[in-house]
Amino acid sequence: MDTIVIGAGQSGLAAARALRAAGRTPVILEAGPTPTGSWSSYYDSLTLFSPARYSAMPGQDFPGDGDHYPTRDEVVAYLQRYADGLDVEIRTGMRVSAVEGDGAGGYLVHTAAGETLRAMGVISASGSFGNPYIPAIPGQDGFTGQALHVADYRSPKHYAGQRVVVVGGGNSAVQVAYELAEVADVTIASRQPLQLMSQIVGGKDMHYWHTTTGFDQLPPAWLARVASGTLVMDTGDYAAALADGRLQRRAMFTAFDGDQVVWAGGERERVDAVIYATGYLPHLDYLAPLGALDETGLPLHAGGLSTTHLGLGYVGLEFQRSFASNTLRGVHRDAEHVAVPIAAYAGGVLAAYGL
Repeated sequence: MDTIVIGAGQSGLAAARALRAAGRTPVILEAGPTPTGSWSSYYDSLTLFSPARYSAMPGQDFPGDGDHYPTRDEVVAYLQRYADGLDVEIRTGMRVSAVEGDGAGGYLVHTAAGETLRAMGVISASGSFGNPYIPAIPGQDGFTGQALHVADYRSPKHYAGQRVVVVGGGNSAVQVAYELAEVADVTIASRQPLQLMSQIVGGKDMHYWHTTTGFDQLPPAWLARVASGTLVMDTGDYAAALADGRLQRRAMFTAFDGDQVVWAGGERERVDAVIYATGYLPHLDYLAPLGALDETGLPLHAGGLSTTHLGLGYVGLEFQRSFASNTLRGVHRDAEHVAVPIAAYAGGVLAAYGL
């Protein structure tokens, strides 16, 4: 094959579009049943933190009022329409199990079903949903309550009347805790105080300022110097819930003890469930046989281009090249940056074979 893109979420679709623009004929391999990535697997009430007008990908506007915040199901439908309009071959139900070099400058892509495909270039766009991060906490293996990552959370209906602790201080943690507080006794446990930021500034959504000032495209090294923690977008609801006691926040507990958590200072409290909203790590284990990852399983790359293998690239890594790297509105810039050299490499190898 010309070029294989692994993953058909927003990153894979953006990569395929960029490869087509660079003259290549990519094939997308998607593990799931539809070319919508992990979006259909997120919790039921998920809504984007950016309005529709700032959540579109190149070539297709997001439908509806540009100021509304799209739901999970709206994003799924949007990505399906986007995939349908790409004129790219997408093979669903194709989970990649390993990628190896073919000894001639190309790659062998093995699937879980036992098929092997050869490609001159590979772009990994498999995201991170399949690799949820759960921090190691003393006693967690003996916890007798329910413990799960937010990747496995769907709705609050199963937690009515329960004592629930949500671990994390980002947007997902606060959004899930806020909806759970309608039916349960909920505390957010985080290592740093919550940093709520007004969603509307000067009469405009914060994403207007992100895009018009160029903040979205700031390089990660610059962001590291100015960042002071995870900011949580708030229209006022979260601040009100914290102020009136419907939602609580405490410093991260230090250990589990049976059906209890041990808070800082030694106080023990029985809890029914702990939900980790602690993020995800890149899901790239299939690249281990290639030797493209470091000892922690993270990709060795510069701006999305592999520093270990020519013809290998990445799209959709968090802060890959900017603040908006793995977002619907920003992923296309990284895709275009990576696609041009990958396309050139793949074309050169194909030409060497007279193809």
